[in-house]
Amino acid sequence: MMHSGISQASEYDDPPGLREKAEYLLREWVNLYHSAAAGRDSTKAFSAFVGQMHQQGILKTDDLITRFFRLCTEMCVEISYRAQQEQQHNPTANPTMIRAKCYHNLDAFVRLIALLVKHSGEATNTVTKINLLNKVLGIVVGVLLQDHEVRQSEFQQLPYHRIFIMLLLELNAPEHVLETINFQTLTAFCNTFHILRPTKAPGFVYAWLELISHRIFIARMLAHTPQQKGWPMYAQLLIDLFKFLAPYLRNVELTKPMQILYKGTLRVLLVLLHDFPEFLCDYHYGFCDVIPPNCIQLRNLILSAFPRNMRLPDPFTPNLKVDMLSEINIAPRILTNFTGVMPPQFKKDLDSYLKTRSPVTFLSELRSNLQVSNEPGNRYNIQLINALVLYVGTQAIAHIHNKGSTPSMSTITHSAHMDIFQNLAVDLDTEGRYLFLNAIANQLRYPNSHTHYFSCTMLYLFAEANTEAIQEQITRVLLERLIVNRPHPWGLLITFIELIKNPAFKFWNHEFVHCAPEIEKLFQSVAQCCMGQKQAQQVMEGTGAS
Repeated sequence: MMHSGISQASEYDDPPGLREKAEYLLREWVNLYHSAAAGRDSTKAFSAFVGQMHQQGILKTDDLITRFFRLCTEMCVEISYRAQQEQQHNPTANPTMIRAKCYHNLDAFVRLIALLVKHSGEATNTVTKINLLNKVLGIVVGVLLQDHEVRQSEFQQLPYHRIFIMLLLELNAPEHVLETINFQTLTAFCNTFHILRPTKAPGFVYAWLELISHRIFIARMLAHTPQQKGWPMYAQLLIDLFKFLAPYLRNVELTKPMQILYKGTLRVLLVLLHDFPEFLCDYHYGFCDVIPPNCIQLRNLILSAFPRNMRLPDPFTPNLKVDMLSEINIAPRILTNFTGVMPPQFKKDLDSYLKTRSPVTFLSELRSNLQVSNEPGNRYNIQLINALVLYVGTQAIAHIHNKGSTPSMSTITHSAHMDIFQNLAVDLDTEGRYLFLNAIANQLRYPNSHTHYFSCTMLYLFAEANTEAIQEQITRVLLERLIVNRPHPWGLLITFIELIKNPAFKFWNHEFVHCAPEIEKLFQSVAQCCMGQKQAQQVMEGTGAS
């Protein structure tokens, strides 16, 4: 329905006189809507107006209704453009008055759409109502995309933003007829916003971000919709946002407009971290998969989320026994199909290697399977590295549990799983190893079996490294996530504290810790933040207990 609306938005061979009829009817409706006699929620005005629509023959066929909505959308948008041009020609004009002029027609049009959706078909016939809503949303999307293409830098977001936000609010009012179609209504809006994602309509991006972060929309999608059915759709919209930001963030090309968008994104994530942390927990993998490796704070916000029913143990507690925590053997929920990116033959060989350590060529061919080009900075398939790391880790945990044990520095060793990780640490070049270690660090979150296993793995790779370069890179991956503003993921903190505190790792003896005075100072200040001044001093001098 929506796609037919979009395609019909660009068909202009209207029957003679239809435009004039639509213009007359729209003007009539706007006057009725704003009149004192309109009645509560414009119901009286609506009854009278439906009669006029019948008289004019607009309701005869689906095609005429569609054309009527398209013409009304175009006219409302045109009025908005004229009002905004007025402001450009007359800089002293009051912007609030100009906006009110635009809203005068737009709000009336939205109320008409909402009333038609509510009253179309029988009271219990939800299909007719949703079909009409999808059709209208499709028409508005089609008009927007065409306008965006034609006007380019002259494109104005205001009329479309107003139509979508007012329609969203109208259709989420606490009325029985609307509650019965609420999930389908939200699905229609999610599809609309996905079609208008920033990569498709960059000129609409600010309005788009405002729409997807509106408190009513977030609450309906993440809290009110039963069985968390709104979660995957909302996750897709955030992925759309991250994908648009990614190339700018990767190249650190933050012009003023992009800085505003980035700050807006951080604010949305802070709201989600505070109000819906479980949502970020469940979709952390899908989000981190599309966020560039250099976006440390953005990723930390997502990885710091933990379920509200959990009390996080203080990572700075002396002698904290992580393996004794009750939550540490519980697997987190991951709602992303992360193995979907693995080519079937690769997955088959991987499963075979984990079970039987064959084919023997699997390890030697692993690097070339992960590499996609020779261009520095783009050599590797990051999604495949992320999937490989998490899949091997989850299989390793299951393997250890099947043997009646739990992950620890001694139980994770000497297995096909660790062979793969050690091979990657040694065989990959600096770029590949950085991506591999980042994929591990992305699993260092709140207390759960994945955090525990990957924390042990990171420390084991450090202890067993055959060159100081690997140890330096492990330190870099952990440290760069700790020197940005808070919040810091719990699992990241406990891993780094263990690394610098436990004498077994001989952390303070490494050359890279002392390679320059400013680096040494940085390590000292991080150690003091993590452990307190006295304990940090003892550890750095080699007198601290493990």
